[in-house]
Amino acid sequence: MPLHRRELLLAGLALPFATALPLRAFARDAGMAAATDGAFDDRTVPALAAALAANAYAPPSRELPAALAGIGYDSYRDYRYDAAHALWHGEGRGFEAQFFHRGYMFLDRVDMHVVEAGRSRPFAYSPSLFRFDHGVPAPAEGADIGFAGFRLHGDVHGTGVLDEIAAFLGASYFRAVARGLGYGLSARGLALGTGDPGPEEFPVFRAFWLEAPAPGAAEVVVHALLDSPSVAGAFRFAITPGTDTVFDVDARLYPRVELATAGIAPLTSMFEFDAHDRAGIDDPRPAVHDSDGLVLLAGSGEQAWRPLRNPRNVEHSGFQDRDPRGFGLMQRKRRFEDYQDLEAGYEKRPGCRVEPLDPWGEGEVHLVEIPTANEYADNIVAFWRPRAPLAPGREHRWRYRLHWGAAYAGNPSLAQVVATRSGALDGREGRQYFVDFAGDALPDADGAVQVQASASAGALGNAVAYRNPAAGGWRVGFELEPGDAPAVEMRLWLEGAGGRLSETWLSRWTA
Repeated sequence: MPLHRRELLLAGLALPFATALPLRAFARDAGMAAATDGAFDDRTVPALAAALAANAYAPPSRELPAALAGIGYDSYRDYRYDAAHALWHGEGRGFEAQFFHRGYMFLDRVDMHVVEAGRSRPFAYSPSLFRFDHGVPAPAEGADIGFAGFRLHGDVHGTGVLDEIAAFLGASYFRAVARGLGYGLSARGLALGTGDPGPEEFPVFRAFWLEAPAPGAAEVVVHALLDSPSVAGAFRFAITPGTDTVFDVDARLYPRVELATAGIAPLTSMFEFDAHDRAGIDDPRPAVHDSDGLVLLAGSGEQAWRPLRNPRNVEHSGFQDRDPRGFGLMQRKRRFEDYQDLEAGYEKRPGCRVEPLDPWGEGEVHLVEIPTANEYADNIVAFWRPRAPLAPGREHRWRYRLHWGAAYAGNPSLAQVVATRSGALDGREGRQYFVDFAGDALPDADGAVQVQASASAGALGNAVAYRNPAAGGWRVGFELEPGDAPAVEMRLWLEGAGGRLSETWLSRWTA
């Protein structure tokens, strides 16, 4: 069976990460054993995280029976959770949970707990929870090897059938689907040093608590304990599936050291090529990506769209802001014809938008774009970096909402960028650009739209807006002559007699 991109990504997530000790072991060390089997409320995991952070980080072990540690990809696929043993199966709660087996590249032990009526109990591993197909080796009865992660099922498609809605697997990564869509980009609990010089640190979720939902509940609540050499943390996720699947996130971080390169609410996606960036690409498909742009909603109210790129070198962009209203990695192209890929179905990949629920102060939305020669690894990261480093010895709290879905309307009074195209100038150094806008704000009459455009270097000329009768909306065409500049930042928007008509288009050209 071929190894496809998303399966390879999930498998690869576990490679650089340490394996967690059983929670009961480090809970005893922190004097917090009651957190694993006893009274539980929203203060329990934060207290455990604070206690962890007050102690030196202890690298966890990665021990597994040799038969499990040495299995290959094809054998690992035959370790399948038995749906008949799903947590809450047949109880009419509207949600069920299934668990991932450890083995192959998924060596990290993650402890699971169930919370009901204010009490927590461990959810114990047993080989009887799994099917071991085609003769793959099974652990001995009584083995306590823990799990690698879990996935949730709920009525995301409104059919009454419980389908997969979210998965937590590998480090602090998790993904979700929305109605009519499949899996695509990922989120994670925390990014440390992403895109910066030096090694990146990958915190892990080393334990989870799953709250039993009431019968017919619309949401399910999950708590997670995060740990790494630099920081411990407590996360609460309230998950509501639907047309948009929504995660309300309450994240509390307890640094062991000063964190100057923290990435809050990080999103990770893949962009290989599209019409504006396909130099050197020899591929029958018109586009390949899980996300095609970064959407920004600044604290000032300005809405912007930055098409993603596959650069020759790692590029790190920062968009300064105060109290941002949101940002996200989105997939705006939604037609099969945009991709022509019957297997990957990129038109069905969800976008994800971060909506802060409190003022976040000063900082930057960071966009990291990493070169890739294929579609088999994620190369795009977006996150919020606060201006002030996170100091050790205290709690830092971030509350935000993740919206997983097909589209983001944003400000309905503004037209949106729907396509960006570029090509070489004829006989001159530079690029020609077409930027298409669509939306009810755009007028029907010719000459009623003006282009506001600028470039940080070089010369941006011949900028003109005209109606696009073939596709609807308006198109802006312009030329960029960069001269000797190694990089040029560009921005433009449309204005009418009554003011701004469109969101801001942003892009970067590099030599």
